[in-house]
Amino acid sequence: MDILVSTDWLAAELGKNDLRIVDASLFLPGTPRDPEAEFEAAHITGAAFLDLPTLADPDDPRPGMLPTDAFMTERCQQLGIDADSRVIVYDNSPTHSAARGWWMMRLYGVGQGAAILDGGLPKWLAEGRPTESGMPTLPRGNAVAHRAPAQVRTRDDLLANLDSRAEQVLDARGAARFTGEEKEPRPGMTSGHIPHSRNIPSSCLFNPDNSMKQGEELRRLFLDAGTDFARPLITSCGSGVTAAILLAALELLGKTDITLYDGSWSEWGLDPATPKATGAA
Repeated sequence: MDILVSTDWLAAELGKNDLRIVDASLFLPGTPRDPEAEFEAAHITGAAFLDLPTLADPDDPRPGMLPTDAFMTERCQQLGIDADSRVIVYDNSPTHSAARGWWMMRLYGVGQGAAILDGGLPKWLAEGRPTESGMPTLPRGNAVAHRAPAQVRTRDDLLANLDSRAEQVLDARGAARFTGEEKEPRPGMTSGHIPHSRNIPSSCLFNPDNSMKQGEELRRLFLDAGTDFARPLITSCGSGVTAAILLAALELLGKTDITLYDGSWSEWGLDPATPKATGAA
């Protein structure tokens, strides 16, 4: 499947046996919204609740780190995802967290492919498309998750990259968080950014109707931030969520030598041993 699917496409596919729709809404710490309660109140017809905030390794003290294959398999089977399912991920969040859900589905090889609903629930609702309420009862799926190797970067990889500069680092956080002017939402976390990284706030990648920019308009955002499309890239953010937006956008532009730093600033900013930079890139 393509990375993005339109609301028109999804509306035409609703009800097909191999289609699985999941809500991957997630909010930043301190946001007074409950993604599960919002899902129960109204979600796209036939959708299941991914519960993205808990789809993480419970034994890792770092927030939101990728789960084991067994954990991912269990969650996907609970959602009714089969080995031949087409998985459509959407959200109702200003963080556009569906990209993280999409990236995880693909990283673990779940189903026959995954895509992001372009515009998410806000666009779906604005167009008057069908929703339902309550928590669905789903038949157990048979999907099995196997995380692909070499697609995720670690703190040690980023530390080594400070010397080699072999890969560019793109940070998806807002500009004020990147420069260090704005305090981080997680307690005790240093402000600033990874040295030598560049900033492309993920919010800049979206149109007023919540759909993602594409083509030359999208490419220009990366070029204006100093991105060299001939060199490999690592995407980062606060906790590995909006970094997936940059990754998806780059792939839309034909870039494939991209990885994601899963620990992101939640790990780097809390580690007193890692170097931090402030100010503009």
